[in-house]
Amino acid sequence: MDSQYKIIHPVKYLQDHLAQDVRPDGRQFLSFRPISVNISSITHADSSAIFKIGNTTIVCGIKSELAVPKAESPECGYIVPNIELPPLCSPKFRPGPPSDQAQVITKLVENILRNSAAIDLKELCVYKGKLVWVLYCDLVCINYDGSIIDACIGALTATLNTLTLPEIFYNVETGHVSINSTKRIRFPIKALPVSITFAIFDNQLLIADPTDDEESLCLGKLTIVMNEEKICCIHKPGGIPISQDIFLKSLIKSKKRAELVRSLIDSAISTMKQEVLNGNL
Repeated sequence: MDSQYKIIHPVKYLQDHLAQDVRPDGRQFLSFRPISVNISSITHADSSAIFKIGNTTIVCGIKSELAVPKAESPECGYIVPNIELPPLCSPKFRPGPPSDQAQVITKLVENILRNSAAIDLKELCVYKGKLVWVLYCDLVCINYDGSIIDACIGALTATLNTLTLPEIFYNVETGHVSINSTKRIRFPIKALPVSITFAIFDNQLLIADPTDDEESLCLGKLTIVMNEEKICCIHKPGGIPISQDIFLKSLIKSKKRAELVRSLIDSAISTMKQEVLNGNL
């Protein structure tokens, strides 16, 4: 009966729960869903991770290729993120070209990487003006249930933090490139950005880590991205304005959540390294 009521009257269903100071999934307004991180899940990628927030699940894989640098930045490599939201992850998406939402998220992820200074693109340079690395970062959503940006940034951050690149030898005179696949060099990450999303409802009611149903019925959304030291991005795609008190409350919650997410990623990486070490022994 409860599920039928939700389908027939989704707005009333949510409002009835919020009026009782509880959310449909039983969480408090500023409670977050559990997170799980799995490192190196894809064997054919240079690095990979599966990042899960509640039911929202993102698989990220990075493939590296050598290329000629862009003319405007001869000493820098480049990163090409791509977000896929296939019909598999939610009935709201259809087969065909990337949806508008997928393109918006892809551009936002690219901006977050740049603003957070997580990566120094000069570290991807093999030889200035001649040869650089290109990182193709593919993120595929296999279950869509809200806070998609948070899951994408978490998956990408975890994947980049375990990325290794093969040793390269470049002959300037002949242009010959030799790759030593047996010796891989860890790619340095400058920061670990973490994204935290909130939804705003009537009377400036703030909800943390909204589900897909909550996002579709809210009056506004706010995403705060933080690295270890500062805010590196604030994304508010329209909706009602928020008060200063609400913003400060979301900022405080974001700092604590970011610390937890980083500790989970670090723990997953440590576990992976320990498993590799034990395997080598």
